[in-house]
Amino acid sequence: MSNPVNNAQTTAGTKRGPAEYFTGTAWVTMLVGENPTNCTVGDVTFEPGARNNWHSHPAGQLLVVTAGRGYYQEKGQPARLLRAGDAVSIAPGVVHWHGAAPDSLFTHLAINPNVGQGVADWLAPVTDEEYRAAQK
Repeated sequence: MSNPVNNAQTTAGTKRGPAEYFTGTAWVTMLVGENPTNCTVGDVTFEPGARNNWHSHPAGQLLVVTAGRGYYQEKGQPARLLRAGDAVSIAPGVVHWHGAAPDSLFTHLAINPNVGQGVADWLAPVTDEEYRAAQK
């Protein structure tokens, strides 16, 4: 399978993150879709500088960083720099965003439990000012 970040076309199971929820380009490959456990797993790669909007998850989310460097920030808290091997446990309803550092790809597994409750509640984009502040 070709690397979706270097390929203008999508590959089987891989798609661009929807522009209304992402600033920049991110690629999403669903590794585990709907199943009896009611838990999905996606492999998400952000191009340098790409990020998703502020959002929350009704049942929470787990992020496991597999490559690159990026940021995770909860509303009202300082951003955290994440690297391969880091993991984040996000409580239900916590408003946050995540995305790549300006000079690095950023790949993580997004594990979504209890998707019967909903996957994500999308909010406003992360502004350029908020993104720059995360880098300090």
